[in-house]
Amino acid sequence: MLEFSERSRSRERIRGRGRFEAETRFLRSWFERPLVTGAIAPSGRLLAHTMASYVDPRHPGPVVELGPGTGPVTEALLRQGIEQERLVLVEYNPEFCQLLKRRFPRATIVQGDAYDAGEVLADVVREPCAGVLSSLPLLTKPLEQRLSLLAAAHSMLAPYAPFVQFTYGVKPPIPARSSTYTATSSERIWLNFPPARVWVYRQG
Repeated sequence: MLEFSERSRSRERIRGRGRFEAETRFLRSWFERPLVTGAIAPSGRLLAHTMASYVDPRHPGPVVELGPGTGPVTEALLRQGIEQERLVLVEYNPEFCQLLKRRFPRATIVQGDAYDAGEVLADVVREPCAGVLSSLPLLTKPLEQRLSLLAAAHSMLAPYAPFVQFTYGVKPPIPARSSTYTATSSERIWLNFPPARVWVYRQG
């Protein structure tokens, strides 16, 4: 029993060091390139859980994550029941890519510009996706580019599968009213820092 307890404490220490490393890298990256990194801290556990909850693990196909950073939403997807082998993570920051490869060695890590997801993933995603999740700072981009990203995501998704995007803003990151898609949102997640809301866009 003592040995088991010591192993548990050891695993917690390792996870703690991993989280500290991830947060340190994230903050350093934000200070260096705030418009690229977007957030001032990795997504909180409740925000990450809310984003992952919109992906049904029973639905087949890959799950794409755009701008995973250090992996908080990726962890939440694993807790949701998504197998690591199904994950396709598109990250621009090469340091984050190396960290993601260590943390999620069975996932597919793609270094590239997630705003060009359709082109970047053309030879990677070969079947309809069960979900596309984005932590990209969309509000720093023109509306035309945001709509283009949504169209690219919908072209990869299975019918009615979700494109999930969080925002710190009051308004939706992509307009909620459209004749080509539907949009719904979560309640504001006040316990996240800063408070955030999750928007879900589906074709139709």
